[in-house]
Amino acid sequence: MAQNIYDDPKFLAGYSEFPRSRDGLEATSEWPALRALLPEIAGKRVVDLGCGFGQLSRWLGDAGARSVLGIDLSEKMLARAVAETSNPAVTYARGNLDELVLAPGSAELIVSSMALHYVEDFGRIAGTLYGALAPGGQLVFSVEHPIYAARAEPEWVAAADGRQAFAIADYLVEGRRVTNWIVDGIVKFHRTIGTMLNILSGAGFEYRAVNEWKPSDAQFAAHPEWRATELTRPMFLLMSLTKPAQREH
Repeated sequence: MAQNIYDDPKFLAGYSEFPRSRDGLEATSEWPALRALLPEIAGKRVVDLGCGFGQLSRWLGDAGARSVLGIDLSEKMLARAVAETSNPAVTYARGNLDELVLAPGSAELIVSSMALHYVEDFGRIAGTLYGALAPGGQLVFSVEHPIYAARAEPEWVAAADGRQAFAIADYLVEGRRVTNWIVDGIVKFHRTIGTMLNILSGAGFEYRAVNEWKPSDAQFAAHPEWRATELTRPMFLLMSLTKPAQREH
């Protein structure tokens, strides 16, 4: 069973204070980049993995999805998602992504925002998602960037020229990582970009785009202090992939 840290009262209270939790997608820094990777939503059956409070699920429903199934392990997050959702096309289910089962060909689009780095067996979920997509369907997701996941302690060090540099450690050592964020003992799984792309390709996906996130000009204007950190290392990694359409013989 995956770690259900989001139902820990202390963690949930701290996480709920972040702008992305309190103010929705428009306060989520990587949202414009993720939105740019999404296809036309109207009429599609969509699955939202790690849906949390349901902000993305509701946006997908408002964008005209035929159906949206939001899946999350946290009962408390799902309770808020249900309470804040009125669109009948959007439904929710509790599920462990490490044990995820989806019906074959049941979706034209699968999305996931900042959840797949909690999954231990990336090969298993890649195969599950490939099977769940109809031919021509897309997978679009964001994760914590592997460079950020491999940060050393301390992560900021002084470079020879006096600038702050970002320190990484054991980038090529993949697997379980335990970090302290809001509370101690958060379990995530580190894997390189190459490993992710190779696993997804091996499952049958075709690559469309990769975005190693950096703030937009508008975001830098609103947060000038980000120039000191967000141009030094990417915090997020976003990918778009496609299940090939069936070819006529």
